[in-house]
Amino acid sequence: MGYYRKMEGGRLYLSPTDAGESKSYIRWMNDRAVAEMFGEYGSVISSREDLKWIYEPPAHMQRYAIVLKEGDELIGSISIHNIDHLNRNAFLGIFIGEERHRGNGYGQEALGLMLEYGFKTLNLHNIMLSVHADNHGAIACYKKAGFHEDGKLREWVYKDGGYVDKLYMSIMEHEFLDRGVAQ
Repeated sequence: MGYYRKMEGGRLYLSPTDAGESKSYIRWMNDRAVAEMFGEYGSVISSREDLKWIYEPPAHMQRYAIVLKEGDELIGSISIHNIDHLNRNAFLGIFIGEERHRGNGYGQEALGLMLEYGFKTLNLHNIMLSVHADNHGAIACYKKAGFHEDGKLREWVYKDGGYVDKLYMSIMEHEFLDRGVAQ
């Protein structure tokens, strides 16, 4: 198991994913709170092969492990994908897999690192994400990071016998830089 500090914050860093961590990712993808975010709770994730999308991302995607500095503990994953260099935009995805670490600001810190990387290194203009409308903690985190709601797909996700809207949120390069939140 080896991590590399590609992007470093105060309490955590982002590292290329380590194929040796497949047990953690399998556990997280079978955790309802995490898997529902990806629409994968109805799927069986039982092997490294089921997680190929984590360890062998396509060319338009960069995926990173979220690792605590203290103890080099893997706690989640963040990715920037559908990178379009011509139009200078991309999508972002994030999850904190370890339940005990949710709600502690780690997602916020990882977002800041990835946004800075996206805008300053990848030269993006707009970064977008999607979130289920009932994921209030994530929505609050994204708004705090400077994301704005752009629209929604009504009753897009079937969950627990009912439907939930899917929200789209984005942040522009100037909004991020004007906030002074760059690391």
